[in-house]
Amino acid sequence: MTLAFIATGDIALPTFRHLIATGRKPAVLITQPDKPIGRSQSTAVPPAIKILAISHNIPVWQPEKISEIADDLADLHLDIAIVMAYGQIIGKAVRKAPKKAIINLHASLLPKYRGASCIQSAILNGDSETGITVMHVIRELDAGDIICSKTIPILPHETAGELHDRLADISPAAIDEALEILSINPKSGTPQDSTLVSHAPKLLRDHGHLDLNQPAEFIERTIRAYHPWPGTFTTIPIKGKTKRIKIFPPTQATNIPIPHSQLSFQNNQLLLGCANNTSLSLTQLQPEGSKIMPAQAFANQLR
Repeated sequence: MTLAFIATGDIALPTFRHLIATGRKPAVLITQPDKPIGRSQSTAVPPAIKILAISHNIPVWQPEKISEIADDLADLHLDIAIVMAYGQIIGKAVRKAPKKAIINLHASLLPKYRGASCIQSAILNGDSETGITVMHVIRELDAGDIICSKTIPILPHETAGELHDRLADISPAAIDEALEILSINPKSGTPQDSTLVSHAPKLLRDHGHLDLNQPAEFIERTIRAYHPWPGTFTTIPIKGKTKRIKIFPPTQATNIPIPHSQLSFQNNQLLLGCANNTSLSLTQLQPEGSKIMPAQAFANQLR
């Protein structure tokens, strides 16, 4: 079976390693161009999956637009192309390149959370479980027939970063099952229930601005969902000045009533007032212009 692997994000690394280790080394890795970093944007950092591919003598293609290499893909006479966290829409010419199927591993239990922020959305909405879905790639984003899925529970205090890593770890089992199914019937799949579709758009930095008009329980989930990216922050009055403060997990929702958007140190806890007479117990924060510090250290500065 001749495979191509189309991926950029680190969530794809365990699956890529697994294919190599089990004798199904992809004929090519297609990944995004190296990403410029720093203020000058003069240094480019390659995706980690590119470094892994080179170490195993796998050719790496990095087109600006994947449509540019559709003919080259067709020339490889691929059986199956596997997509995971690539970061571009897959057009018709690329979808037609493999002889049997082009499939995608998506980090949600579809049809829930089609889109880029699927992991964050599951935590934000208080879901008890999530998983990896393997589906056929079609024109509509994350809407193809489902080949198989793997489910895991979302742990009570889990951040998006931690859940991301656990989803990455179950992806090899998902691809094994999917490839076994497709070896029997390349068209195998179950249509998604359109009545259950929800969307999870790409996150921007401003999504991390906490709305303190929400109850503490929701804000606690938001902080976990948006860690490490885009991170969370709020603006609150401190000693007569409005200051921006980044807030880091873990935090804990409480029913201790604190005035809205105010900080108060009680019972060895730094509490932030939220809606419905709830408050959030903080452990780590970063005042504007300062380093990350324990909540206790910041509370000492308020006295």
